Amino acid sequence: MFTFPAPAKLNLFLHVVGRRQDGYHLLQTVFRFLDFSDQLSFAVRPDGIVRLHNPIAGVPEEKDLCVRAAKLLQQKTGTTQGVDIFMQKQIPMGGGLGGGSSDAATTLLALNHLWKVNVNPEQLLELGLQLGADVPVFIFGQNAFAEGVGEKLAAIELPPAWYLVLVPPVQVSTAEIFTSKELTRNTIPITIPPFSVWQGHNDLELVVCRAYPEVARCLEWLKRLENTTIAAMSGSGACVFAEFATERAARAAFEQIPDDMQGFVAKGLDCHPMHKTLN
Repeated sequence: MFTFPAPAKLNLFLHVVGRRQDGYHLLQTVFRFLDFSDQLSFAVRPDGIVRLHNPIAGVPEEKDLCVRAAKLLQQKTGTTQGVDIFMQKQIPMGGGLGGGSSDAATTLLALNHLWKVNVNPEQLLELGLQLGADVPVFIFGQNAFAEGVGEKLAAIELPPAWYLVLVPPVQVSTAEIFTSKELTRNTIPITIPPFSVWQGHNDLELVVCRAYPEVARCLEWLKRLENTTIAAMSGSGACVFAEFATERAARAAFEQIPDDMQGFVAKGLDCHPMHKTLN
């Protein structure tokens, strides 16, 4: 049995700069990895069967992104090997922290290594994009400035930071938000550098806050805090976050959260935990 992390991500900003003819939105965003992860364990089996032993409630096994990732890698390589997958979820679902995408990427990275099928990084990125627009950045393995639908990635260096993340008691549908008539899709594209991530915003934020008052309340609370460099929503929500320069400041803010709010403190990472171990 081999265990690997599947870290959460934050979108430090998210601009919607256009829409393709096929309906997909053109984005610009900065992804940052967090030291807050799901844990995935894998046991290789010789019979080709892919089995998830603790599926997520309400998600059919055949639709689970880990199972789909394993079967996609089988199809790509023709391997006759299978795997038993055990998942320990920590990243909230429907929170904009990339949990399912991260799980899928970790599955591809881990099985490429454990099955010894030697798919190169570019091909893994292509497989990841077939599973979801956020999957490639977790395979890429570095904090990144992303464009297109999220697949055009450029590594970016970010200063050390700590984050207070609030988890509102709702799950936001990404499809619902991106199809909203209230969503603006004409933010002027930026160039990074010299653009600063702290000058950005999340174009989805207003739409989500109008539809989900719980998200709006959590975000407004974060924006009243002192010593923050960013207070924003991640992805399409529901999670919102504030950035701090030190762990002490982040934990001091965490101690102030109202009793009816939930959240956690996490360190911003320089890269995906698997980036160095498997490269």
